Amino acid sequence: MTFSKISIAAVLMGSMALTACTQPGQLGGNPNDPNRNTKSGALAGAAAGALLGAAVSDDGDRGDGALIGAVLGAGVGAGVGYSLDKQEAELRQSLDSNVQITNTGDRLIVTMPQDILFATDSFAVRQTLRSDLASVAASLQRYPGSTVQVIGHTDSDGDAAYNQQLSERRANAVSEVLLQNGVPYSRIQAFGRGESQPVATNLNATGKAQNRRVDIVILPNA
Repeated sequence: MTFSKISIAAVLMGSMALTACTQPGQLGGNPNDPNRNTKSGALAGAAAGALLGAAVSDDGDRGDGALIGAVLGAGVGAGVGYSLDKQEAELRQSLDSNVQITNTGDRLIVTMPQDILFATDSFAVRQTLRSDLASVAASLQRYPGSTVQVIGHTDSDGDAAYNQQLSERRANAVSEVLLQNGVPYSRIQAFGRGESQPVATNLNATGKAQNRRVDIVILPNA
């Protein structure tokens, strides 16, 4: 085995071994680690960087390319993870307890139940939730290096075509509040998914309530 192959194998095996112990959004089984996504981002970035560095290098330099790629990738991945961890912590402090925040390590998903956002069959954002959306908008402006997807969802009650239209209108309504609070139009994409992407059963009231939601997905540009 040549030095190049040993270098590539060492980098990849080290990253894969550490990543294998990591669940999405946590490291070493500790979901309370405030730096969990900084660490997992560094690991994922190192593995990806090693592969890319080896791929773009000449045969004789693949070992060095893998090592350089791993270092650069780890830095980028750690930076993304750190930013998401910090933004998540700030949002948790500023948002209503009914708002759910999910940090997957490569994005933040802010889930707002539609029952607190809108009246039944309405797409007018409740006044009481506008302050939470203003807080999200302020966070987005403090962390400008991301794009934002606003995605509306419904339960399966009623006509599917109507649900699709309602989910689109609600996504647009939330997007409009973000725009009014200073988030640039170029960063926001609005989608309606109707009843097509449930997260729970539609066979009972509890599940239906979970499916009626608007997700604000924050995607780092790095």
